[in-house]
Amino acid sequence: MRYLHTMVRVTDLDQALDFYVNKFGMVETRRIENEKGRFTLVFLAAADDLDAARAGASRGRPTLELTYNWDPETYTGGRNFGHLAYEVDDIYATCDKLMKAGVTINRPPRDGNMAFIRSPDNISIELLQKGEPKAPAEPWLSMPNTGSW
Repeated sequence: MRYLHTMVRVTDLDQALDFYVNKFGMVETRRIENEKGRFTLVFLAAADDLDAARAGASRGRPTLELTYNWDPETYTGGRNFGHLAYEVDDIYATCDKLMKAGVTINRPPRDGNMAFIRSPDNISIELLQKGEPKAPAEPWLSMPNTGSW
């Protein structure tokens, strides 16, 4: 068995792509427009997984599948499946970059190891420090939680 992808439904594809690509740094690897089914699928890969994702085409390495249904729907319980998790080279630099882009850090990396953010569709995303945790540092150490994750 091997992991293929995580699928999340999004209500605004442009807003979701702005978050995942422009702010979070993922790369689109393929797109499927299905007029008959009235949906669009967009597959994204993290930069460190990009070559592997492209090498395997539709069944490459880990990807995130954004499913956009053309007919409006209301989705609730965005957290009911758990969360997406990504390893990052520098958790402090990543959180700083996201904050400067207007993303709320719901659970700051007070321990130098883990933080949580949410997508525009309330999908919880865990960020984990690659390797050993960083030493606790300000402003993260004293930053309170915001909302839920």
